[in-house]
Amino acid sequence: MPDIFGVIADATRRDILQALLERHLQDEEMSVSEIVGQLEISQPTVSKHLKVLREAELVTVREDGQHRYYSLDPEPLEMVEDFVIPFLSAGFDTEVTVEYLSEDGERVSGPESEDSFEDTGEVLSEEAAAAAERIGRAAAKAEHRVKELVARFRLRD
Repeated sequence: MPDIFGVIADATRRDILQALLERHLQDEEMSVSEIVGQLEISQPTVSKHLKVLREAELVTVREDGQHRYYSLDPEPLEMVEDFVIPFLSAGFDTEVTVEYLSEDGERVSGPESEDSFEDTGEVLSEEAAAAAERIGRAAAKAEHRVKELVARFRLRD
């Protein structure tokens, strides 16, 4: 299998992956001619890049007569995610505070100040709740950073 980072380093392949992602989210395939039309690049260029993406197992192909339909297989990109996320969350030791606001934006008391859990017992210990909050914020920060990086890669061309 080719180095996934080398495969996605090419801007045209990233554009193809982006087009296939849009279809993937709709649970649809995309023909070579649709990719050519959307990206406004030649059919031989698209075919060359699709071959590299197939070899990297980032796309699957279904043949129907003379037509080929491509689908995104995002699973190999998990390796990229696994590599990038530790860099995005390095040094994330900030204190998390939670404020509860009314619909008017005024600060109101939250569940901690009420006895809402007194009858059923505490849902999470304070330490577990704090850890869950930190994990959620780290995941959101990582997701945001990855989106920024993807956008930067697309803008380089």
